[in-house]
Amino acid sequence: MKFCSLSSGSSGNCQYIEYKNTKILIDAGLSGKTTDALLKSIGVDPKELDAIFITHEHTDHIMGAGILSRKYDIPIFANGETWQAMAPKLKKLQEKNIKEFRIEEEFYFKDIFVRPVPIFHDSVNPNGYIFETEGKKISVITDTGWINTQMREMMENSDIYFLESNHDVEMLKNGSYPWPLKQRVLSTRGHLSNENSAEVIRQLAKGNGEIIILSHLSLDNNTPELAYKNMYETLKNMGIEVEIGAAKLEIAPRYTPCEVYCIRR
Repeated sequence: MKFCSLSSGSSGNCQYIEYKNTKILIDAGLSGKTTDALLKSIGVDPKELDAIFITHEHTDHIMGAGILSRKYDIPIFANGETWQAMAPKLKKLQEKNIKEFRIEEEFYFKDIFVRPVPIFHDSVNPNGYIFETEGKKISVITDTGWINTQMREMMENSDIYFLESNHDVEMLKNGSYPWPLKQRVLSTRGHLSNENSAEVIRQLAKGNGEIIILSHLSLDNNTPELAYKNMYETLKNMGIEVEIGAAKLEIAPRYTPCEVYCIRR
């Protein structure tokens, strides 16, 4: 099972998963041209994509979805409320490529078992995803202001945690954002802080080689160094040494792909 973040942040979000003959994107928040180029940079032909799974209707998650669907005849999966909100932005699509699911529904897409995860964000009905295949598991959870017990239990025992680490609280509070925007980001329908993400991983990590990729970092209210340091120290305090491979820790780049991870068990 392969995973790669092609781009992460408010400039555009797009992740890639491959298993056997199945190749999918999670979100498509970049232009079609940019997405094509990023896929090709990791050796993937965009024509071979089987589906796009959307988390919510914000532009930085759907910008290229309609273009890619029309160009390569790709189905787009999203829950019903998200479809209603994003359909005008995606413009005309073939009916067969409009795939709705209920957020509480679990289902197979080809070789991959898909579990939508209800999340908390200021959009109509956002969800993250958990993808499972024959003992391998990837959790993709971004754009949420809160991780509740149900979400945490669904994420348990993942091989890859692709988790938001959006902001440093002090940088945000002392930064240039207007107060209403600061309140929005800090709310339970906003974004996870570095501290929030570290607390989630503190409850989930076991030091068995899991891969933790911190994502959706704010350009104005965070730095890769701060996010990494906060999570690194959390793992170290748990006795999980990144240096000896007890866990892998990476920051998802904003404009370029991260490492292509291949999970084997």
